[in-house]
Amino acid sequence: MTNEILVNALQYLGYILIFPGFLFCFLCGNLLIGIDRKLVARMQKRVGPPILQPFYDFFKLCGKETIIPAAASKTTFLIAPLVGLAALVVLQLFIPIRGFSAFSGTADVIVLLYLLLIPALAGILGAAASGSPYAGVGLSREMVTVIACELPLVLILLAVAKAVGDAAGTGLCFSLSKIAEYQVENGSLICRMSMIPAAIAFLMVIPGETGNHPFDAAEAETEICEGMLAEYSGGPLAVYKLTHAVKVLTLTSMFVALFLGGVGVGIPAVDALIVFALCVVITAVFISLVHAVTARLKIEQLFKYYWTVVSGLALVSLVLAWYGL
Repeated sequence: MTNEILVNALQYLGYILIFPGFLFCFLCGNLLIGIDRKLVARMQKRVGPPILQPFYDFFKLCGKETIIPAAASKTTFLIAPLVGLAALVVLQLFIPIRGFSAFSGTADVIVLLYLLLIPALAGILGAAASGSPYAGVGLSREMVTVIACELPLVLILLAVAKAVGDAAGTGLCFSLSKIAEYQVENGSLICRMSMIPAAIAFLMVIPGETGNHPFDAAEAETEICEGMLAEYSGGPLAVYKLTHAVKVLTLTSMFVALFLGGVGVGIPAVDALIVFALCVVITAVFISLVHAVTARLKIEQLFKYYWTVVSGLALVSLVLAWYGL
């Protein structure tokens, strides 16, 4: 009995620290950011940084001195980045990767909604703790972004839960593992006409949730000196940069799990993982395209965009799913 408990503990520790936890998130998240930066540069006819540049930046920042503002609340200022990163690593453990997930349950989707809020709230607390007026402007913008993105995200998840729940006879299905199983048996949800608007809406939500251009109102480097991160340096800044990279990975993985779960069914495990990786990269390429061809939105434009255009698309899918279409 003791050996069994020890084995289970080591197994879950491996999930958390290696795959699909911290090490997996660190490597794949930074790789996605590197691909994004390279693609955007090519689209704008620039050479761009090496794909591995995010790794270089992370380790370089870790070697820099951490400067804490005199007016800052030291404990909150230093802990906030770690809390945000930990929440995203835990979130990744719930997302099924070709049928495998470290954790699963009957309400995974609801748990993910809560976990997605934690990095933003941690960033807001860290900015508030810095005592900087520039960080104060950034945190106010981040709060608007969070509020703007929540409504369409909830509508998207409700549409998926309704579509899968009706097919399974449960009304609403909030289990990611069951959503993935449904797609294995019945094909990817993105192939259903009623789910296409929700899929497009989710792709539009990802840049806003991750703070990518043109939805980077909270940081807007040329306007408010990095916004919430104005007073961060050294290791804590490296953790914030890593948090951004991991969030891109978790949201693209979540999109693949929700809408592309049936892709690559019936092929060997290694090839299936390659298919999953390609789906994630293709999703990231879409984000890069948005990044490259659009101008930055003002904060009031961002709110209107998400509560009208994106929420409208998600609502169309929810209505169609509600009527069994």
